[in-house]
Amino acid sequence: MKTTTQSPPVKEHASSPKREAQNLRELTPQQWKSGIAAWLGWLFDGLDMHLYTLVAAPFVMQLLLANSLADPQVKRYSSWIQAAFLIGWALGGGFFGRVGDLLGRSRALSLTIITYALFTGLSSFAQTWWHLLIFRFLAALGIGGEWAVGSSLLSETWPKRWGPWIAAVLQSGVNIGVLLACVTTYLMAGQNPRWVFLVGILPAFLVFWIRRAVPEPEEWHQAKAEARQQPPVSDLFRGDVLPISIKTILVCSLTLTAWWAFQFWNQQHLRNLPELASWTVAQREQLVSKSFFIIIASAILGNFIAGWLASLFSYRRAIAIMCLGFFISFMGAYAVPRDYNSLIMWLALIGLFSGVFGLFTMYLPPLFPTLLRTTGAGFCYNIGRIAAAFGTVFFGLFAKVGDFRVALFSVGFLIPVAMVFAWILPELKLNKAE
Repeated sequence: MKTTTQSPPVKEHASSPKREAQNLRELTPQQWKSGIAAWLGWLFDGLDMHLYTLVAAPFVMQLLLANSLADPQVKRYSSWIQAAFLIGWALGGGFFGRVGDLLGRSRALSLTIITYALFTGLSSFAQTWWHLLIFRFLAALGIGGEWAVGSSLLSETWPKRWGPWIAAVLQSGVNIGVLLACVTTYLMAGQNPRWVFLVGILPAFLVFWIRRAVPEPEEWHQAKAEARQQPPVSDLFRGDVLPISIKTILVCSLTLTAWWAFQFWNQQHLRNLPELASWTVAQREQLVSKSFFIIIASAILGNFIAGWLASLFSYRRAIAIMCLGFFISFMGAYAVPRDYNSLIMWLALIGLFSGVFGLFTMYLPPLFPTLLRTTGAGFCYNIGRIAAAFGTVFFGLFAKVGDFRVALFSVGFLIPVAMVFAWILPELKLNKAE
């Protein structure tokens, strides 16, 4: 049965009518609507996912009635909340990925957005640390699912040869959402940190337009019509798909662990720099927001550098090259103690080479058969969040209280291992039909 329902994924992808467009003027209304919906979904995805990382310590300190950001309980519970978020992200990628294969990309996209918008907003009303943990876990289900569904939607509706640049634009939507989170926390630095989560409700209004205007891709309709039955999830771990799934999981798990440990613990590292000891809480929070703004602005540039490398050398080689730069940047930032002025350049480079994650957007979905596309891409990419959840807790809790530099230095050594597995991943052709 598997051979009749799962034709080679690259060939399926190559037959898509989206390859006919040669420039933006030739894109169909369906392609424009799909692109706008996916990009906006990713923008709000970035907004909602990073509101917590920017206010984690002060909000958890408030919920615990602690007296200091350096309280070990603040570190412990804030890391567990972040771990729950990453696990929810992984589960949401698999769950909504399956929904996207069963019910369609547009329907699933709407469900993911309403999920993360609702529970991000509810985070504002948390009264204890475990209330916040539950709300962040549930919000993460939608955020993880949006990645799988949005990337598959574009891989099935936009020209394949544009893939690297589409990936850069789509990932930049996430980065712009993160910048909006930075602006939000910067402007509200003197306010109760719980109120920033109310901004996360805004994406819910996007759902009404998506359900009315964005149709399901023809490629998905055709695959559903031709299939005798929906292929089971277990097919991800059989036959020719098995090695693709394993390598993808390893690359994503290793890079995401490094990235999320950085995003979460670097905020705490900055707050504990010696030269900030006399600063007020509001001043420190504004510096954290400013630093994160620089990192994510660099990431936007990195997305397009990664896309350029993919167009020159191929996806897998571009991923390996970006991983190399990612690793060197970690070493430069954390190998020795640095003050803020000497650290910020290296943090900007970490942001730049995080553009590697944009490549996964258009590279992973076509590796899998159409009716396993959002399931496969969502599961294999987002399962890395579980590894990242463990890594966030492990590298943070075993760090010396108040000093996360050594932990961040250590986590950087995961990246070269990811680079090796990226080099042996399958390749997709970009310039001509296969």
